[in-house]
Order: sequence, then C-alpha cells, then structure tokens
Amino acid sequence: MDAWSNPAQAPLAVISGASSGLGAALARAYAARGWRLVLAGRRAGALDQVAQDCAAEQGLQVVDPSRLRLIELDLRDTEGWRGHSARLLREWGCPQLVIACAGISRGVDLAHAQDLEVAGAIMQTNWLAALGTLSLFIAPMCARGSGTLVGIASVAGVRGLPGHAAYSASKAALITSLESLRVELRPRGVRVLTISPGFVDTPMNAGSPFAMPFLLDSARFARRAMRAIDGGRSYATIPWQMALLSKLLHVLPRAAWDRALRRRPRKPRG
Repeated sequence: MDAWSNPAQAPLAVISGASSGLGAALARAYAARGWRLVLAGRRAGALDQVAQDCAAEQGLQVVDPSRLRLIELDLRDTEGWRGHSARLLREWGCPQLVIACAGISRGVDLAHAQDLEVAGAIMQTNWLAALGTLSLFIAPMCARGSGTLVGIASVAGVRGLPGHAAYSASKAALITSLESLRVELRPRGVRVLTISPGFVDTPMNAGSPFAMPFLLDSARFARRAMRAIDGGRSYATIPWQMALLSKLLHVLPRAAWDRALRRRPRKPRG
C-alpha cells in the first residue's frame, strides 16, 4: 500500500456504481493503495459494506471519514448528483480520477411493448448517467490541467447480441461518446479512458444462460484496470484474450455474424 501520513495529501478517486460488482472491486483496489475515495451508488447497505471492506484494505478497524465518503443516490438524478459533486469540490477538491462504473443489464424483447420502457432505463443508466457522472468533473479538471476520466463500457458494445438490444446499444453509445470526449479533452490535459470488460464474475452475470469465455473474478479485473489507468491507455479491453476476440468481431462481416449467433441463447427478459 502507498502510505500518506496525512489523508488530505492522498490522491482522490470518485467511483460511481460502487455498491457492487466492478465498482466495488475498483473501490477496494484503490483503497489498498491508500487513496481517498468517494463512492456513489443506490443501495446504502451495500455501500456501507464496501466501505468496511475499503477500511480493512487500509488496515483500519472503522471507516475513516477523512479517507472515504459515501453518496447514496440514483445516478440518473442529475440534479442530486450535481449538488453532491459541488460539495465534494468545495471540501475535498478536484479528484485525480473519476470512474463511471454504474450499469444495469436486463434482457429485452421489443415484441413486448413494456420492454421499450426497460430499454429506456438501461440507456439512461449505462449511457446518460455515465456521461452525467464524468461531466461534473470536466470543468475543474480542465481548469487544473490534469485528471483522468474513465468509463466502464463492455465488449457487448462491439456487436449486437440476442436479447441485448438495449444493453449493447448503451455500451456502444458510451464507447463512442468517450471517444469524442477523449479527442476534445486531450489538449486540455485531461485523459479519457474507455475500459471494455469481457465476462467478469459479478452479480450482473450470475445465472447467465450462455458460455462466458475467459471469465475473470472481479479482483483480477480491478488490478488489470488499474494497470491500464496507470499506463495512460486510451482504450483497454480486459482480459487480453477478449481484446483479440473483440477485434475479430468488429471486422466480421454481418452475414457471418448472423450465422454465428443463430443458435446462441438470448438474454432472458429482465
């Protein structure tokens, strides 16, 4: 663990979607480095447990409020998020790192009218709320001339998958938006990184009806994601085997893609 005798001198990371899954794993990994953390998510009880895990990673018996702050909110609540971020900027300053990690995955069948509403919720959470999280810190990072913004996308954003008409679209939209931001903000000293995980053993993937090649546990994913962030990458697919596969999928002709997925089970309706 990196040591800072004065917590106020430790670098600061903001992680949304930190109550479970990839966000929780990243929170524990950065806590082990001694970073100060702001963890945002919808479920207070789950956030409290992650906070306890982070304290343990720092060798503490209880959560130190000078090192860790919890924000319970629905990340689609842009006004509420803006208020929290304003207080954070006043009291703790501008973070070095912001990771937009919140996401939901539900199967949709657009033959059912009600699934259009589900699709809208997925787009709001996975795309719009992610951009909303990052947008709060663009101006202060640009004013300082440094900072890193990270969006957690997915290899599912490379091609459309059966039952994933909304999820694949939301991640594809995030990938494209992050690319735009990367080009816009680089001259102002702000880095933008897209991380596209393959299959990670998280609650989101529990009970999946299809094979999950190159499955990673969340702690290993977090360590690899941190290496990508440390290394100044602009785009990283984790694990590397899935990176090779996603490159192939990106250029595969549509007819071949259709044949390949003809018998693949669809994501069940959520």
